[in-house]
Amino acid sequence: MPNLLIVDDEQSYRQLLSLVFGDAGYNIKTAANGREALELLKAEPIDMIVSDVRMPDLDGIDMLRELRETMPDVGIVFMTAHASVEAAREAFKLGADDFIEKPFDVDELKLIVKKALDKQELIVENRAFKRAQRERGSIKNIVGNSSKMQAIYQMIETVAEVQSTVLITGESGTGKELVARAIHDRGPRAEKPFISINCGAFTETLLESELFGYIKGAFTGANTNRKGLFEAADKGTIFLDEIGEMTPAMQVKLLRVLQERRVRPVGAHEELPVDARVIAATNRDLKQMSVDGTFREDLFYRISVIPISLPPLRERPEDIPELVSHFVEKFCKLAGRSVSVSPKTMGMLENYVWGGNVRELEHTIERAVALERENEIQPERLPEHITNYNPDRIKAEFSLPDDGLNLAAHLDNLEKTYVIEALKITAGNQTKAADLLQMQVRSLRHLLDKHSIRTLSAKIRSGE
Repeated sequence: MPNLLIVDDEQSYRQLLSLVFGDAGYNIKTAANGREALELLKAEPIDMIVSDVRMPDLDGIDMLRELRETMPDVGIVFMTAHASVEAAREAFKLGADDFIEKPFDVDELKLIVKKALDKQELIVENRAFKRAQRERGSIKNIVGNSSKMQAIYQMIETVAEVQSTVLITGESGTGKELVARAIHDRGPRAEKPFISINCGAFTETLLESELFGYIKGAFTGANTNRKGLFEAADKGTIFLDEIGEMTPAMQVKLLRVLQERRVRPVGAHEELPVDARVIAATNRDLKQMSVDGTFREDLFYRISVIPISLPPLRERPEDIPELVSHFVEKFCKLAGRSVSVSPKTMGMLENYVWGGNVRELEHTIERAVALERENEIQPERLPEHITNYNPDRIKAEFSLPDDGLNLAAHLDNLEKTYVIEALKITAGNQTKAADLLQMQVRSLRHLLDKHSIRTLSAKIRSGE
């Protein structure tokens, strides 16, 4: 139950309120003045204070003033027989929760105290939520002690303090959003919003509405004004994931926002100022795309003021044991269990080349923890493609012919083969096939057009 401190120089009020709140289930402490209350607060945990304003030695307002220097979160409700506008104004300025005039109805005072406690609880929960959000993206959640990861940690610390635009590149599953969150959380904008959006998950029209907002009547269904994500991220950070999937028209609009630091909601005539740090990410080669004309060169240079390239897991295999331990601990905690990894299983995990990078490893460990019923994860809990992986056999299968080969044509044919196989496995479902190939649906459709097999999905579904 809440710990309540009653402060009043009149013994009769201390006795009355001790009885009233004690019967209501509160743990009661009392003090005869502000000085006595401050001494008690040093030794006793208190959730809420009910205090008179005018008292000898140290009155309620001066007590609160000193209290806020060391205990800014303790709630307080004032009561006085000498109510005045100035006293109330000063109390609220210092953070008092409420003010009631003597004589008062005890039921009303109980309600006021209950509301003040509820408010304090919300404040504590909100602070804990924000702390959890920051910790989720903090550096300690980016696992690995290899030299490549140490360089990434150093870069995060360096760029967190500046406000330049950052472009994070790396294969899918390397942890680009974790790095973006860490940059935000270790910088001066940490207490402000971190807003994330996957640019490849929206059509051009929807992406514009999401980023810039819209006004009532801008289009069918726009029944109210809606704030865009750039506005929502004001004074904070907006993370533009998969920015390479953005259409040319959207690239132009984004470039203008980055240059002018202003957004125009869909349907509006006036622009709004925004102050959001931009961190972008992609698994595509934007430099080559700018050469090919599929990504604006001026936008590329605008978003890549500070580039960060994340290494794939195959380039830092020494981090695999630490990552495995991290994920085992994470999923055991969620499942309320405790398991370890057998040496043979760990050997297979270290031997495998993780095409899906850290994300694939995480999903593998999640599956293994869920399936393992003993105290040690055995190889049988791993997918077959991991337990059957043999790098020597694969090397032999992909050995270079004596007379060489046309690498571009070979890779092109290999790409087409995998696309067709994915469509066969998923019965022609392009969304599932894209997931299987760990790419966006839009990228898969590009490959279907590239290899002139756009109609293959329909043929597979029809059984041709």
